[in-house]
Amino acid sequence: MLKDSSHTSVLTGIIVGSVIGFASYVYTLFGDTIPSFFAVYFKEIGAALIMMAVFVFAIAWLIKAKPHRKPQRYLVKVFDVCGVETRIDGMRDEFKTHDVAWSFMKEYKKFYPLFNFALVSDLPNSEKMTIFRYL
Repeated sequence: MLKDSSHTSVLTGIIVGSVIGFASYVYTLFGDTIPSFFAVYFKEIGAALIMMAVFVFAIAWLIKAKPHRKPQRYLVKVFDVCGVETRIDGMRDEFKTHDVAWSFMKEYKKFYPLFNFALVSDLPNSEKMTIFRYL
């Protein structure tokens, strides 16, 4: 009887040892060897995808953010406290450049603080006037 018990424990030890050895081999294979082999390629592919995404975003932003044709004239619209468009006598309201119109609009806001001002222009392919700035 003693002989069968030792034979069973040896067989159990061999099975347990082989299962642990195989598990260790599989863990090393899938946990270290394969990932380290592909990690270099995944890093390069990831960097390339990120750079492509940045490039596509930059091109899309440049196309959308910049008007294709600059307006030829800018208008300053005046709105009273109720939001109704009005006109102030003696005030220049048509300009050829954006910067000059914006400068005049800031000065008008100092002189007439109860009025609001909008810098608008008529862009091509647009039915309504486009507001560039609002004070």
